[in-house]
Amino acid sequence: MIDVISDLLKIGQSVWYDYIRRGIINSGELSGMINSGITGLTSNPTVFEKAIGDSNDYDEDLISLSKSGKNDNQIFETMAIQDIRAALDLLRPVYDSTGGTDGFVSLEVNPMVAYDTKNTVIEARRLNSNVDRPNLMIKVPATSEGIPAIRCLIGEGINVNVTLIFSVERYIQVIDAYMEGLRDYSDKGGNLANVASVASFFVSRVDTAVDKALDNVGSLAAKSLLGKAAIANAKIAY
Repeated sequence: MIDVISDLLKIGQSVWYDYIRRGIINSGELSGMINSGITGLTSNPTVFEKAIGDSNDYDEDLISLSKSGKNDNQIFETMAIQDIRAALDLLRPVYDSTGGTDGFVSLEVNPMVAYDTKNTVIEARRLNSNVDRPNLMIKVPATSEGIPAIRCLIGEGINVNVTLIFSVERYIQVIDAYMEGLRDYSDKGGNLANVASVASFFVSRVDTAVDKALDNVGSLAAKSLLGKAAIANAKIAY
């Protein structure tokens, strides 16, 4: 695996780990991965749910925070931010050495606001302020309501990881929102070198949906296309 990462780095491809758990931070495992060439980390509520539910890493905090009177969302967010900050600090040397072009960790806005532009912006601002690290990326889903939120946040100099992009059409909308946000930020006197963004174009979920439809067709021609649509879709977007 180290050789694979090394080869990818040589051709200019960053490798980000789509997982986080307190155990890999405290044990030094994440530090070892960074030393091996991992240059970023992504998270989402499902990843955190699995990390919290499948380990005892968080038991003490769960007990303490529940006794403090915090509700479920506040407990989750408090623990998630602790992990995100720790990972961000471990990746800060990567961020600094690359001039702010790598070394990021992403934290997703509450999925409950995915179809609410105003509250997506409010949530993203709040998370960005609470984490308070320059190499944080706020994950915003590319829903119709998320597109204007992306422009607004980029326009304020907040790093955004746009997630849940499935179609080329939506990817173009994301690009436009990003470019418009950069123009807004520049017009305010912002330094464009200080804001970064990632467009997360999904692959496997496309095949999951398309392959199911092809199976229903049942012809040999349809079966020959199994497992090919998602890569083709991604190539067109690229």
